[in-house]
Amino acid sequence: MEKQPLPTDDDKTEGVDLEVDAYTGGERQQGSSEPAARAGWNSKIEYFLAQVGFSVGLGNVWRFPYLCHQNGGGAFLLLYVLLMLIVGIPLFFLELAAGQAIRQGSIGVWKYISPRLAGIGYSSCVVCFFVALYYNVILAWSLFYLGNSFQYPLPWEECPKQGNVTVKECEKSSPTSYFWFRKALDITDSIDEVGSFNPYIVCCLLAAWTIVCLGMFKGIKSSVKVMYFSSIFPYVVLICFLIRGLMLDGAWEGITYMFYPKIEIWADVQVWRQAATQVFFALGLGFGSIIAYSSYNPKNNNCHRDAFTVSFINFLTSVLATLVVFAVLGFRAKNKAIKCVASNLRKFSEYHNGLVIESQMPNFNYSDPDSVDLQHYTAWFKQYGSQVPGNLTECNLEEEMQKGVEGTGLAFIAFTEAMSLLPGSPFWSALFFLMLLNLGLSTMFGTMEGILAPLTDCFKTLARNKTKLTIFSCILGFLIGLLFTQRCGNYFVTMFDDYSATLPLIIVVVFETFSVSWLYGADRFLDDIEAMLGWRPTVIYKYLWKYVCLLAMLGLLGATTIRMFIKRPTYMAWNQETASDGHLPYPGWALAVLALLIIMAMLPVPVGLIHSVLLDRRKPTSRDTENGQYSIVNTDETPMTDMSELDHRNGFAASVS
Repeated sequence: MEKQPLPTDDDKTEGVDLEVDAYTGGERQQGSSEPAARAGWNSKIEYFLAQVGFSVGLGNVWRFPYLCHQNGGGAFLLLYVLLMLIVGIPLFFLELAAGQAIRQGSIGVWKYISPRLAGIGYSSCVVCFFVALYYNVILAWSLFYLGNSFQYPLPWEECPKQGNVTVKECEKSSPTSYFWFRKALDITDSIDEVGSFNPYIVCCLLAAWTIVCLGMFKGIKSSVKVMYFSSIFPYVVLICFLIRGLMLDGAWEGITYMFYPKIEIWADVQVWRQAATQVFFALGLGFGSIIAYSSYNPKNNNCHRDAFTVSFINFLTSVLATLVVFAVLGFRAKNKAIKCVASNLRKFSEYHNGLVIESQMPNFNYSDPDSVDLQHYTAWFKQYGSQVPGNLTECNLEEEMQKGVEGTGLAFIAFTEAMSLLPGSPFWSALFFLMLLNLGLSTMFGTMEGILAPLTDCFKTLARNKTKLTIFSCILGFLIGLLFTQRCGNYFVTMFDDYSATLPLIIVVVFETFSVSWLYGADRFLDDIEAMLGWRPTVIYKYLWKYVCLLAMLGLLGATTIRMFIKRPTYMAWNQETASDGHLPYPGWALAVLALLIIMAMLPVPVGLIHSVLLDRRKPTSRDTENGQYSIVNTDETPMTDMSELDHRNGFAASVS
């Protein structure tokens, strides 16, 4: 049976319903494709808000600054920009162009190119679901902290007391650490200790999924209205924090420490791996959300310019967030270092009489510890600190900067502690957690669109019941998400974050790149883009897709896999007795769960291929004429509303048979 081209605009004026044939393993499946009046963006601004909102997420605020700090500061920024230009943007452009041309979600795009590649789209959907499960838990934590910000003093400013005695766990750690681990999470000592459900976090998780469901209720038409606020508000908050942060004592020390370049790190393979991984996840490659959002564009939209614009907005947001984080953390670190100096000098005042020779005495007024400059103390300590009594410590600003600057530790401990030192701390706290909530919401909308759009594009029943599908997905996400609201839930969040998406997404992007650049043909893909845009992108993309991007992704895949097998996976656990955290190896059952997550996410790729091959063998005569095709939208389309005519091109599935 011959695959029919999409109807033209003339067909549409005659009232003919549009239907795109979709295939399941080479079999034509009536009604399993997108409906006639496919939703579209009302304006380019809406599209940018959605695409930027998805790509700019929590990782820009708490992952990028940590990597930049750990891996050479300014040198890491240069490496990141290099990898973004030669790997990130070309792959981002590839996904934008594919989605815009075929006007389907991730499943439909790869199935349309060849039925044997349909598993790539399903794998993206599985990963999106895994990410949505734990990502919304982080939104629940943000809601919990937001609710606790409307009181003075903030509940994490001081240690609680039992009678007249300070709680030991808090005294040994800090008020913010105690509130996070004991009040918010009520965490167990290891992943083996399950514990009960945390009722406060359960309620916050229900609220988070309710917000997502209401935002996605009518697809992009409703979610984009939320994005007008959720995508713009974080920038307002970041700028406010930057202005306030630069006025703090210690801010410039933090920023200088952050951006001081260490070029020698370029020789470290692990730094390249971390930079490539950050580029990969910052742009949201492989999730299918980029494809889904671009599929609502008119066919002549300049997706090449969009790829550069969104990528650089993402990068500049990361830099802005890094400036804010280290300005505030510099203030926090200097505050703690000065307290350390004062404490040491009080000890020195008690023990120095008759035990310290004149030449070892400090040349500053140690009798007034609060007035002593940190640099003067550091210079004196390096020369005489080990020779004087009292067990004095160095009070190193750099060491203070390194404490709790990654992930949840940055947001819920380090940054929270810094805000508690500011005048009007409840205001800044509420502003910060409202920003986290909005950053997460925009990303959640994109992640859910990466699930819902492909399914509704390929299955007519789901397309007719998209609202019910949205509600069902959110209810299912909440029920499974209860796993993360147990006392050990934070350890499962870490597991999902570290392993459920990384390896599967890299494999998905490897298959995407290989199928477009080698199976379909990079030249042919550029021809299609030229027909779509009216001009041909530079031939450099051909070589980037075929060699540079593919080899880079294979290298990243190899490095990630080798690292997983060489180094036993561990997680950061909180010990209530010592009031400190440390790395623990995952137990055997947890490793099995971890492996199962990876296998489940990758399984659709080989299953889709095998299913298609088996169908080929069962129907060899009809298979020759039912090859998948990649088609391009006609240039006469009315923007943003109806589907356009697709140029009828020969399929390439025979080349992969």
